Amino acid sequence: MPLDLTGAHVHTNLSVPLLIEAALAHEEGYLASNGAFVARTGDRTGRSPKDKHLEDTPEIHDRIWWGAVNVGVSREVFDTLHKMAEEHLGKSRRLYVSDGYVGADPKRRLRARTVTEHAWHALFVKTLFIRPTAAELASFKPDWTILNCGKRRITPEEAQKLGVGKEGVVIVQSLTRKLVLIFGTEYAGEMKKSMFYAMNHDMPEQGVFPMHCSANVDGNDPNNVALFFGLSGTGKTTLSADPERGLIGDDEHGWSDEGVFNFEGGCYAKCIKLTREGEPMIWDAIRFGSVLENVVVDPATRVPDYDADTYTENTRATYPVEHIANALIPSVAGHPKNVIFLTADAFGVLPPIAKLTREQAMYYFINGYTSKLAGTEAGVKDPVPNFSPCFGGPFLPLPPKRYADMLAEKIERHGANVWLLNTGWSGGPYGVGSRFKLAYTRAMVHAILDGKIANAWFEPDPFFGLPIPSTVPGVPDEVLNPRNTWKDKDAYDAKAKDLAKRFRDNDAKFEMPDAVRAAGPRA
Repeated sequence: MPLDLTGAHVHTNLSVPLLIEAALAHEEGYLASNGAFVARTGDRTGRSPKDKHLEDTPEIHDRIWWGAVNVGVSREVFDTLHKMAEEHLGKSRRLYVSDGYVGADPKRRLRARTVTEHAWHALFVKTLFIRPTAAELASFKPDWTILNCGKRRITPEEAQKLGVGKEGVVIVQSLTRKLVLIFGTEYAGEMKKSMFYAMNHDMPEQGVFPMHCSANVDGNDPNNVALFFGLSGTGKTTLSADPERGLIGDDEHGWSDEGVFNFEGGCYAKCIKLTREGEPMIWDAIRFGSVLENVVVDPATRVPDYDADTYTENTRATYPVEHIANALIPSVAGHPKNVIFLTADAFGVLPPIAKLTREQAMYYFINGYTSKLAGTEAGVKDPVPNFSPCFGGPFLPLPPKRYADMLAEKIERHGANVWLLNTGWSGGPYGVGSRFKLAYTRAMVHAILDGKIANAWFEPDPFFGLPIPSTVPGVPDEVLNPRNTWKDKDAYDAKAKDLAKRFRDNDAKFEMPDAVRAAGPRA
């Protein structure tokens, strides 16, 4: 490892109990009544995508999707930040080195080494990455290294000189050096997402389609695999945690010629408003070995208050995937039978369920419409309509069309059905309507996965051309057409036209075949 750590007490690959003991000893948090470790992430309680940068080198320049997502920094700036990271960590009193795999398929995985100052950060990594055996650790050589200097803020003088870190925060990644540097934010999700970004770059070269999705499989039919694409808060974790189906993973997967595999060894669930009745599997998974981020806890009883948003609405729970009783271990399965796009429409005009053609699948995948939900990114306090290409724009180093082409090839070769589910608002936009009932969404998912509506009668809606089923078991017919749920029909029409125009304005930014562009909104 390219670090002089002579000034630090280095702990390497500690067990979960020892990491928790260290975190408690150094007052990094405390245990909740359910045994989970409770931590605070400081002023950054979500990702900081505007502070994320990529080293621009000749080796990668021509293949990167440069722009708002991928903002380049020079080799000289990266060198300076790298030296700053080494100096800071070298002076730290305690460091925790954690080794883990990213990718449950042994033939298609990355070896990641993380260096952190917080024991609870090492616990987070141990939970989210796949844990090597003792024999594997003995010969472990990292492909990627993460140097987490979250306690080290960038000063105004440094920011002015470097051109980055104006708010004290910078996350910079190098695809050629395979190195991640984190400054000024203690939000642990930055470590997890930096490796997802790496997989999104490295896996396509191996013929693997990297996906921002959850996945599960029928407990009695290994050929009935489902994928749930979506941004944070749209329902990936909730809908994939199903007692009748084996959980493959809740957030990041690859689709190879052999099937689907999880990138991670754990789950990272948004837990605002979590209840045992609504999400019993997630509730029971949060126990010793888990981490609760920014969750309010009663100071006397240590009972978590999942309804409280004192610090953020982006309260989080992380737990090993095996904490889910019916998790599939190893997290590898066959080819998907159904692919579901989850969108939290803050306008409240998209139908709750629609079956997509191949061209519509590519169109809605490239556009990736949803809403950024409160707290998931720094500065986001209310749902904001947003287009995130491939339902994972912040994590894409390559142009969106590359991933869309891979999706089209996979669904065509393996005959997967593609669906769009709106888990957002019904009866009006955010502030007027209400979130679509989870019980109805679950009923629609079950109808899809059980094959009950695959051949149902569908009628396209007039604005988006999305085929809406006439009936779904367990769901009132009148809510399937969103216009029916609005009291003011004229207001619905105006809002639908508004969103349709936003789609058209957005799709003009991307290269796509004429047939795919024609599959977009009609109005």
